[in-house]
Amino acid sequence: MKLRPNISRTRAAGISLLECLVYIGVLLILLNGAGAAFYFCWDHTRAVIFAGDEIQSALRAGETWRADIRAATGKISVETQGKDGITNEIVRIPESGNEIIYRLESGKLSREIPAQKNSHPLLTRVKASQIRPDPRGEIAAWRWELEVTSRLNKDTQMPLRFTFEAVAKNSP
Repeated sequence: MKLRPNISRTRAAGISLLECLVYIGVLLILLNGAGAAFYFCWDHTRAVIFAGDEIQSALRAGETWRADIRAATGKISVETQGKDGITNEIVRIPESGNEIIYRLESGKLSREIPAQKNSHPLLTRVKASQIRPDPRGEIAAWRWELEVTSRLNKDTQMPLRFTFEAVAKNSP
């Protein structure tokens, strides 16, 4: 008795193996796309968290500056020094027998009270800062333009720019 090989059975097994390889390939493509989408969202979530921290720090520094301007008891002076393309700024605010100094050096903004030997950093990644008088008639107002660099340097991010305004209580 002669046995004939079952051709249809062999072809069905071959097609099943081929289908399995196609499914594995499609699954790999989908997993690759899902992984790319996950890391895209992960990076942007980190960028939002970092930007939120930077915004919070800048707003805290701005509110401290505004409180110091409102409590000023004398003439506020601003000194700007520039060397090697880096602008340093020193703002002196006389306040009830003390002097408060805002010092911007090498991208770091600090608030100092020399009489109390107290100094602490307010912001560490300042790209640009400009404190200028903004007179409005007989009111001596001040304006602070601030730009903070982001921790994540991406081309798609918008710069973090702030404007703070304050008026001294003892303005003429």
